[in-house]
Amino acid sequence: MELGLQRLAALLAVCAAAVALSACGGGGGGGGGAFLPLAATPQPPAAPAAEDDAIVASSSVAGLCAAPRTGIDPDTGAAFIDRAGTSVDEKRWVRGWIDETYLWFDEVPTTLASKDYATPIAWFSVLKTPALTASGRAKDRFHFTQDTAAYRALSQGGVGVGYGLELAFLSASPPRDVRVAYTEPNSPAAQAGIVRGTRVLEIDGIDVASGSDTTKLNAGLAPAREGEAHSFKLRAPDGTERTLSLAAARVTRVPVQNVKTIATASGPVGYMQFNDHLATAEAALIAAVNQLQGAGIVDLVIDMRYNGGGLLDVASELASMVSSGGATSGAVFERLLFNSKNPFRLAPAQTTLPFHATSRGFSTPAGQALPRLGLSRVTVLAGPDTCSASESVINSLRGVGVTVNLVGGATCGKPYGFLPQDNCGTTYFAIQFQGVNNQGFGDYGDGFAPTCAVADDFDHALGDPAEARLAAALTFRSSGACPTAGSSKAELALRKSEAQGTPYLVRSPARESRLVVTGPPTQP
Repeated sequence: MELGLQRLAALLAVCAAAVALSACGGGGGGGGGAFLPLAATPQPPAAPAAEDDAIVASSSVAGLCAAPRTGIDPDTGAAFIDRAGTSVDEKRWVRGWIDETYLWFDEVPTTLASKDYATPIAWFSVLKTPALTASGRAKDRFHFTQDTAAYRALSQGGVGVGYGLELAFLSASPPRDVRVAYTEPNSPAAQAGIVRGTRVLEIDGIDVASGSDTTKLNAGLAPAREGEAHSFKLRAPDGTERTLSLAAARVTRVPVQNVKTIATASGPVGYMQFNDHLATAEAALIAAVNQLQGAGIVDLVIDMRYNGGGLLDVASELASMVSSGGATSGAVFERLLFNSKNPFRLAPAQTTLPFHATSRGFSTPAGQALPRLGLSRVTVLAGPDTCSASESVINSLRGVGVTVNLVGGATCGKPYGFLPQDNCGTTYFAIQFQGVNNQGFGDYGDGFAPTCAVADDFDHALGDPAEARLAAALTFRSSGACPTAGSSKAELALRKSEAQGTPYLVRSPARESRLVVTGPPTQP
């Protein structure tokens, strides 16, 4: 399939790692979640034996759907291209698209038979490389699909159905330990006064720590529609317990929070909690940098421990605002390396994203000069849920000589990207490129190791100077020494998990992404 630049402009992304619990969901914030690795979904009868696996051009079967959509495609403004077809047609499209565009198309096992997989999604799930990283993790742990309409709502507006809770699974097996990482402002959870560190004890009367009815637990964590209500028994950080009902609502994520200045002996240090590279983050980041610039900060801590990624252009804007024009002018923010077929027929210049010096127009007028902090050093609070576009910020700044100190745990390791592609109402995400920085580096499939390994601290609010990771960042910048690690059993277990890059947030894979939606890269 030959895709032109207009299609490339639609979306380029890095997909998500399998969540620690083999779940896809938003942790109650914007989608579903899961407690335990779910049993395999019972498969309907296999496709007829007449089905064959000859690879055809995906364009020849695109839009041939078992259940064609009608109406207008919001992405194009024209009618959906869907027309009557079969699930066999959809599977043929999947196989052709993988063969044409998948970064490791020549590593897909040739012994697989589509008739052994009942649905196009099941067939897609196995069409990937079986290779491993140096640490033994799957090289491609990022394959996933999502309902197209749900993906559009989340990626474009940060809107999903949930409670506004971002949940962290500190222990996924009994006795389970599920805590609130943070809440979204004005969400049902925030309005109920639920704070970071709150432990979830029961859902609809079922014990979270040891309950076996994961179906009901999952249903409580992953409300399917607005107004759906479930009962939660919670224990606050101060030890008080209460039971309350939460009703799911449409929750809009606030990507930039807690922008503040912290006084230190060597001058004011800026802090910002940056959770998602959404379109709305553009205006929020510009406002945050202006605020910190006005405060005369001498250093900056960006809290991206829970930032799964998003718009790569926003990541480029942030990196530019952190650094100086001298460091980034004419430099590569990220270069995209595709498979040997050059499936999107791109010239080298078209695979290069620069450091943006002006706004892109996502949530602020395009073409405005971005403010700059002009820093040669920045500290990032990171962990296994720091993914994709967030890792691009780290890698790109290091690529132009900016010192990036990481405090926390190893990042998740997603140097790869893809062009999400809709077919028949399902959006497919398969790795199609690797991103490298100005020095040509992009080999971090096992994540970036922390400068200072510090376990996540659920006993303090994010942005509190006493919170373990922020406190360690402030200590390191002033003394150059990492604090002594704690030795409690819980902290040691958590640090081991984080060092191995094991994520513990339960959220939608689409929230762990790298997206380019502004068309072919242009010069700043």
